[in-house]
Order: sequence, then structure tokens, then C-alpha cells
Amino acid sequence: MSARNTIILAAGKGTRMKSKLYKVLHRICGRTMVDHVLTQVEKTNMDNIVTVVGYGAEDVEHELGDRTKYVVQEQQLGTGDAVIKAEPLLKDIEGTTMVVSGDTPLFTSQTFEKLFKYHEEKQAAVTILTSKAPDPTGYGRIVRNDIGIVEKIVEQKDASKEEQAINEINTGVYVFDNQALFKSLHQINNNNAQGEYYLTDVIEILKNAGKIIAAYRMADFNESMGVNDRIALSKATKVMQARINQHHMAEGVSIINPDDTYIDVDIKIGPDTVVEPGVQIHGQTTIGSNCRIGANSEIIDCQLHDNVHVISSYLQESEMLDNSDIGPYSHLRPASVIGPHVHLGNFVEVKKAQIDEGTKVGHLTYVGNAHLGKNINVGCGVIFANYDGKNKHNVTVGDGAFIGSNSNLIAPVNIADHSFIAAGSTITDDVNKYDMAIARARQTNKPGYYKKLPYDA
Repeated sequence: MSARNTIILAAGKGTRMKSKLYKVLHRICGRTMVDHVLTQVEKTNMDNIVTVVGYGAEDVEHELGDRTKYVVQEQQLGTGDAVIKAEPLLKDIEGTTMVVSGDTPLFTSQTFEKLFKYHEEKQAAVTILTSKAPDPTGYGRIVRNDIGIVEKIVEQKDASKEEQAINEINTGVYVFDNQALFKSLHQINNNNAQGEYYLTDVIEILKNAGKIIAAYRMADFNESMGVNDRIALSKATKVMQARINQHHMAEGVSIINPDDTYIDVDIKIGPDTVVEPGVQIHGQTTIGSNCRIGANSEIIDCQLHDNVHVISSYLQESEMLDNSDIGPYSHLRPASVIGPHVHLGNFVEVKKAQIDEGTKVGHLTYVGNAHLGKNINVGCGVIFANYDGKNKHNVTVGDGAFIGSNSNLIAPVNIADHSFIAAGSTITDDVNKYDMAIARARQTNKPGYYKKLPYDA
């Protein structure tokens, strides 16, 4: 059985991005562009994947790891020169080879599969993936004869006025007979406006050899969008954002304003969850069923279970269990675990803490490096003072305890089950079960003090 191979072209520097970051490593909805391409290629069950790297080679290899093999294009001498770098790895293999650019993040595996199927049905030496472009400027044009057979591909700078008027464009994706590809690459030259070796010149070589040249025209032009600058990056992000949101809505998620909701590609959301406008959900976040994510919340790498309510808050690398809620204007910092039926109100910050079932932290409180048991009431303005200037220390609060407003718990300290901290106390010692701790100065009233003031208040 013949093999399926893919060559991903990712060697260009991308100077128009005006960035220190290598072009294909710019991110769209949570993944780098080249990762988007590789992920869709992987879904088509390839036998061999080779990525051609150049500028930023080490960074690309670090990003993609061992999911692909690599070859290096030292000098940027065109797409034909880039593809021939894969010859040592692929030239003896019988089968088909797809060539795709690493800066085209919107292609889908479904389109790739259709392209392969069409290529096999036509028994072609090469099949070009084409599309109709609203504005073909900058794209290679597909030149057909009077009966619709592909004659050649002409690059923008080499095209005549008549050829520039053609709106069927080359998307830069091809499927070749593998051995015919590498044989033809040795026959191309760089006699063109750019002085480069064009992969598209292989088309004419194969045609002149009497081989079948096919072209599969895909329906959605947006998939072919290449990203060469920040404007195109923004447009591609918008297309990907709409695609992701449509997927979630089709799966039973209510997104109030999809145009103003930003969800990364790997996010999982359960049915009957409502996502309000301005929400951003990033990384490896999972959200359960029947949740509500309030307006302008941002959630990064979190696990939210069922029936969780987030009101205009910022959550990082944390977990919220069933029926818990947070906000508005609260912050979960990394390594926080919020138990079932826990209430975190407004202006609450939690960091590296576990809060167990039924506990309430109403407002204006910082909980850091702590374990709070069940059914605790934490009053307004409580501070878990966990840092001594050099090291972090832990606070433990037992089940059913009451922490009065404006208390300071100076770590390390243990507050036992069913104990009571009087409002305004600064606690430095452990508190035993059923005890009340009060640590504040006695009130003293000074009679007639007002009359002694040197001014009329």
C-alpha cells in the first residue's frame, strides 16, 4: 500500500510581521500557526511528516517536538528549494506527498482528505488545491485552457494583466506523486522575477511530460488564508474564533455575543453553559454543564465542574467544584481548589489554597497558602498573612470555624474546628477547638478630649 507523506514549509523569517518571534510561532486561539497546520495534518493519518525549518529552527522544533521530522533550508531560495530539502527522507517512498505552508493555520483535515481523495480518483501526478478569491492580489493564479484543464500557475509578479485578472488562486497546497515530485524538482530553475526556485514550476514540467494535472477547488476561501503580517493574523484569528464558537454552540453552549467571545481551540465546555460577552477562555480549560461565565471574565488553564458561576472574575490554573461561585472582581491564582457549594464574593483573592464544601468568603479577603475546612464563615477584610519576607507559611482553619471581619491570621497558625476569631484580631498563636481568640487592644475613652483640641474641628 502506498504511503501518505506531508511536507510542511516553515523556513521563512516573516519580516512583514515586524516581530522578534519567528512567523509560524505566532499564536491564533491558543496554538501557534504551525501547530494548527500540523494538528490537521496528523488527523489525516500520515505515514511521514517532514517540516522544513530555517530561521528560528530550534524554536520550531521545541514547539512541535517529535511529532514531525525536520530538515533545514539554510538559505531562503524559494519553495522548490525548500521541498527538495526533504528528498533524503522521502525520495524512495512510493505514494503521495502533500505540501502545505506553516503559515496557513485555517486549513482543516476534512479539506486535506477531500484533496487526497480527488487526487487518487484522477490518478494525477499532481493535484493543486485552489479556491475563488474575492481579491486575488498577491496569490498565484490558476491558468486553465479553454476546456478547463490546468495549464500552469503564474505568480503575481510574473503574471500578465490578463492573468492577474483571474480570480482562481493557488492556495499553496498540493498533492504529488512522491517520486515524480523529486524527479521534477531537479529540472526547475530560478529564471523569474524573484530569482527563486518555484515549486509551481514542477506543474509545467509534469504537464510537458504528459502527466495528469488536476485541481480541486475548495468551497471556503477563508481556509486558504496565509498570514504574512499582523493584519492577516487578526483576520485569521477572527475566522478561527468564529469557527470555535460555532462548534460550541452546536454542542449546546449558549454564547450571548460570539463576536465578542474569545475561546481557545482546545477548550471543552458542557451543554447548557452560558457564556456572556467579553469572556476569554484560554489554555487547557474545561468547563462543565449548566455553568454561567459572566461578562468580561478571563479563565486560563482551569477546571470548572458543573453548575459553577463565575461573575466578572480572573481565574488561573485552578479548580472549582460543583455549585461553587466566584465574583464579581475576584481572582483565583494558581493551585487553588474551590470545593462544592463554596461562595467567593467580590474582591476576593485566593492563591495556592484549598477551600472545602460550604465555606463562604464574602468579600475583600486574601486567602493564600491555606486549607480551609467545611462550612466556615470568613468575614470581610480578612488577611491570611502567609509571607514573612523570605518564606511562605501555611494557615489551617478547621470545619465550622468563624473568622471575624478585619482579622489577620499570621502564618504559620492552626485554627481548630468550631473555634471563633473575634473581629479585628491579629492571630499569631494556634486556637483550640471551641475557643474564641481575641487579640486587640482594649478600647479606652478619654472624657472631654475634644475640648482640648487647639482648633475648632
